[in-house]
Amino acid sequence: MTAEKPGKIRAAILTWLGFTPDYMGRVAASDETAGEAMSADAMLKLSAAWACVRLISETIATLPLSMYERTSAGKRIASQHPIHFIIHDQPNPDATASVFWEAAVAAMLLRGAARAERLETGGRLVGLRFLHPDRIAPMTRYSDGRRGWNYKQDDGSIRFIPASKVWTLPGFSLDGVNGVSVVNYSANVMGAARAAERVANRTFVKGLHPTTAWLFPSQLKPDQREDARKAMARLSGSINDGLPAILEAGMDVKTIGIDPADAQLLESRAFSVEEICRWFRVPPFMVGHSEKSTSWGTGIEQQMIGFLTFTLGPWLRRIEQGISKDLIRPGDRQRFYPKFNVEGLLRADSAGRAAFYTAMVNNGVLTRDEIRELEDREPMGGNAAVLTVQSAMTTLDSVGAVGDAEQVRASFRAFLGVSDEMPEQG
Repeated sequence: MTAEKPGKIRAAILTWLGFTPDYMGRVAASDETAGEAMSADAMLKLSAAWACVRLISETIATLPLSMYERTSAGKRIASQHPIHFIIHDQPNPDATASVFWEAAVAAMLLRGAARAERLETGGRLVGLRFLHPDRIAPMTRYSDGRRGWNYKQDDGSIRFIPASKVWTLPGFSLDGVNGVSVVNYSANVMGAARAAERVANRTFVKGLHPTTAWLFPSQLKPDQREDARKAMARLSGSINDGLPAILEAGMDVKTIGIDPADAQLLESRAFSVEEICRWFRVPPFMVGHSEKSTSWGTGIEQQMIGFLTFTLGPWLRRIEQGISKDLIRPGDRQRFYPKFNVEGLLRADSAGRAAFYTAMVNNGVLTRDEIRELEDREPMGGNAAVLTVQSAMTTLDSVGAVGDAEQVRASFRAFLGVSDEMPEQG
């Protein structure tokens, strides 16, 4: 499996600019790839790959990513931190946070790494601009000691970006530094899937039939042969299905080739979907492939927990640690940290959510105002912001207090069957 080689002139220009064949991210057609040249764009033309990449990147992009501050009372959202607005709302004037993270996660999934330019003012980070993988060349080292990246801008010009200004967020890595490209490692599986798609398309164009041969009792003249081919072509294809074919002058029809059912075309395409989902660690049912059930549980909550744990979790952790390592100043890392809020993915049905909230309130874990916040409702204040427990719904600091003696006395009198009007004995 080798990268597709460009022509001599194109290779010379790319080399001069710092762009190498490996950078182009293409795998040449070979027997391993079922004769299909693979690239990130070619891979995304497969519906299963498109669905997997969209599912992961869009889900992560829509999760709230905030900066948190560690305090003596616990943690709180540090909305005043300068990085919070960048990662949560708008990384640069031209993109929202969701669009930025969509592109970044897609690059990590397909190319092995996402890169963004650090926008700084006076040494202070004020934004991030995503760098398209197809426009950035490998790092270049010049004789004067400069290290950086050549980036092709929208107008076609090449701009040099110093290495210190480029933030690299690697994906799955084998050497602990660089992420690996799914395009290169899965080229044989994706190539087979593309080959199956092409065969299926040709089969439908031909009217769901294998190749047919029209037999004539005698040899035809060149003009007769051409007229026969045109006549048969007008009757071929699924759009002409049902039109009667007229056989004359002793013509006969024979079938050559393999029937789609015998070639297991449909089974091959279904297997390709499962193979692609396996590469991205996505359960097939989440991309519309419902032939097989999932083993991640029967309820939507159990399935979402499995998806979050085994698929999204590693990517979320990579992003969080990458932000802490490269974007937060060393002196602030012990106090501030980024965190994705995944509570929205774990919300169950109304009955299950109500039971969960009841348990949290009755055991003094959450206040009613905290639950109202989870339900996007305004806080009530007062006692709604106080932790309570099941014991007569009193506050935590009042459990066992002498001030509840009258209530205990009334409960004891009721247990003995003594009314308030009856005099006490002894």
